Amino acid sequence: MEGTRIPVKIRLLNRQRALRVRLPAVRRLIRTLANRAFPAEAPFAELAVVLTNDAAMPAYKAGCFGFRAQTDVVTQAYAGVPGVCAATAELVVNAERARAEGRQRSGGPARELALYLAHGLDHLAGADDDTPARRRAMRRRETAWLDAAPAAVRGILAK
Repeated sequence: MEGTRIPVKIRLLNRQRALRVRLPAVRRLIRTLANRAFPAEAPFAELAVVLTNDAAMPAYKAGCFGFRAQTDVVTQAYAGVPGVCAATAELVVNAERARAEGRQRSGGPARELALYLAHGLDHLAGADDDTPARRRAMRRRETAWLDAAPAAVRGILAK
């Protein structure tokens, strides 16, 4: 059954107020997208997903990349230590940006937030968007993942 294959613990932290999210639905969507990004096995045992806002996002970017900038999603993978802890990963998603951008795009804020989640997982799976061709390839893949789960995408926001 879709949404149950990857045995990854998901920690979901909602640190924003721009969107009224349904956390159980977001967690299900993350699991569905993770199954797409990692069809065999995820390279990490735990995934932390932080939903944040414009004010906090530059600090996350600085913590990972050494410079402050506004962005939609930041991803980071942490190697495990054999015998001590398993590998983990983190997605920091800007829900406030998803709200603003989603108002201008078809599918609205829910689709935009889902796209940011898919994009982050695509990066964790090894994809890069450092060239126009790679950016287009990522967008095609992420769009296909979202198109395969339309009800899951629509259900992530409260009315």
